[in-house]
Amino acid sequence: MKALAASRGSLSVPPGHATQPNELDLQRIVRLLKQRARYRYVRPLVDCCERGYRIQSPCCSRNVDAGGGVIDIALLEYDAGPVRWSLYRKDHGAGQWRLHLQTARLAEAIDQLNLDPQRLFWL
Repeated sequence: MKALAASRGSLSVPPGHATQPNELDLQRIVRLLKQRARYRYVRPLVDCCERGYRIQSPCCSRNVDAGGGVIDIALLEYDAGPVRWSLYRKDHGAGQWRLHLQTARLAEAIDQLNLDPQRLFWL
């Protein structure tokens, strides 16, 4: 299967604006995703969104997209108020993001995404 780009180009965050997304965390997420348990033979696409990062990957199981197209895997959002990361999974049937975990540590959120024992993310 053809590998996807791991991330988009450089980011520019104007002074005084939100700290997320940023280039450092983008590269950290890309690096940590290499430790996932499922579908290690494809490279997920990590892209920036308004308050964090959107993760997509080819649908290798063909459970969601019979043609094996790129599907949403997870959404990571950062909230600076009560410093925390929110990890969402995609409910493909409903077409909605569902909150899975809130944590103060990005690494904990990525660990949940990488392990995925219930196959909620990597379908």
